[in-house]
Amino acid sequence: MCSAGSGRGPDTGRGPDTPDADVLIVGYGPIGQVLSILLATRGWRVLVVERWQKPYTLPRATSFDGETARTLASLGVGGSFAEIGLPADAYDWRNAEGRSLLRVELAERGAHGWPETTTMHQPALEAVLCARAERLPNLRVLRGYEVTGLVDVGTGVELTATDAAGGRLRCGASWVVGCDGANSFVRDHIGVRRTDLGFSFDWLLCDVVLHEPRVFSPLNVQHCDPARPTTAVGSGPGRRRWEFMRLPGESVAELNRAETAWRLLERFDVTPANATLHRHTVYSFQAAWADEWRRGRVLLAGDAAHLMPPFTGQGMCAGIRDVLNLSWKLDLVLRGAAGEALLDSYPRERVEHVREAIDTAVRLGRVLCVTDTATAASRDASLLAGGADTGRGGQHGVAGPPLRTGLLYTGIGTAPVPPAGEVMPQGRVRHEGVTGLFDEVVGTGLVLLGSADPAVALEESQLTFLTGLGTRVVHMVAEGAEAAPGAAVDVDEVYLPLMKAARARFLLVRPDHHIYGAARTSRELTALVGQFRSGLLK
Repeated sequence: MCSAGSGRGPDTGRGPDTPDADVLIVGYGPIGQVLSILLATRGWRVLVVERWQKPYTLPRATSFDGETARTLASLGVGGSFAEIGLPADAYDWRNAEGRSLLRVELAERGAHGWPETTTMHQPALEAVLCARAERLPNLRVLRGYEVTGLVDVGTGVELTATDAAGGRLRCGASWVVGCDGANSFVRDHIGVRRTDLGFSFDWLLCDVVLHEPRVFSPLNVQHCDPARPTTAVGSGPGRRRWEFMRLPGESVAELNRAETAWRLLERFDVTPANATLHRHTVYSFQAAWADEWRRGRVLLAGDAAHLMPPFTGQGMCAGIRDVLNLSWKLDLVLRGAAGEALLDSYPRERVEHVREAIDTAVRLGRVLCVTDTATAASRDASLLAGGADTGRGGQHGVAGPPLRTGLLYTGIGTAPVPPAGEVMPQGRVRHEGVTGLFDEVVGTGLVLLGSADPAVALEESQLTFLTGLGTRVVHMVAEGAEAAPGAAVDVDEVYLPLMKAARARFLLVRPDHHIYGAARTSRELTALVGQFRSGLLK
């Protein structure tokens, strides 16, 4: 279990002491964990207040995508993936006869340098993140305190909380981020409303531990059977999850019984003789998002900001994208390198992505959640006529959805300049005698990448500005090319072809891997960096 570490922090007694923290995070699930580590590794004093005394021992999310793997690896936990997860080979949507209606092949090494989908046991992931957090002396986690009050005083936020024995906690911070889940106290306390699409069904969730190793291929399957829509997905090594939709006329009480679970699992050769039913419970998914993600010095992230149906496996991933976007902006604001208005770009950028992800999950849900046989037959005919293969993974595949608004280079116009907003993929490079993924060899954060040496092309004042922000200034060269000391070799041929396709010699890449903007010449690079600097200070 995570416990409070050393360093300054709130008084957990009944006294009125209110020490300072730079950022206070409410909630310590995966989203709060990732945000706290991202900020603490940048040197900020982070305090987390978590309602529950002990970590939740049951899985919720069952997978993460390649972009999330890249973020988790940047925290230093990539070496644990083999122990807590298992790469997925494909995601197949089948009709009642077993024919593929939709199918996505998943690469073992995708555009971010990691498997496109890794199924995992969430408690194991949280334990790994917890262990990483405990090595950061400026990160304190206080468990067993339920937040009861939150006041934005203009220059900071004051929080009060109580424990089970009635003990009171009072603390203050410059900023508060609510990562406290679907029933967020932070969101409700500041009066933020939600948009709910009203798309919801009840499902019996069954988490199973198999007694003997078994190969499932494809690993993730949606059974679009009107007799009983069913989900079957990996949940980490030796574990698997089945979910069964509640049928019309069937009560929740009738569905949520161990006997019902075993009866439904028998179809998949899962019985008490060869498996343990770790958990069974009925849950209802939602499709909703908060209408505001920032109010003053209080921000929302993860399930506190959005909820989506599970059919794209993007719930946790979207939350981790939230805090990756937010963390570097908070860092700059706390440093005084950017104005507070920069934080307004966080909801503008993330809400659009989240709404698209929710819309996609709802569309897929409407494919699966069909119990009328005639409607299912029409669906099957339509999808089979269009072809079942929806795409293949690959090293140079799509890295993620682009940004269309927010902190992006617009040149002299008002629309982003291609490839501004695109997600920068990750390949292997060789730098200073070491070969590996770019993030591991060169580092993370702001990156100025050039097929010519950006340090030579930049004005001295701009180079000083960028290096003051910790920017990695990288001259990228092809394998076998002559290069000055310090240049990086594009081993996997990811970066130079991308620049060539964009007709650019320079790319400025944000810490969340979105390309801020491109430049062809030194003069354009000067304009690009100038606009970036102005954008931070607005």
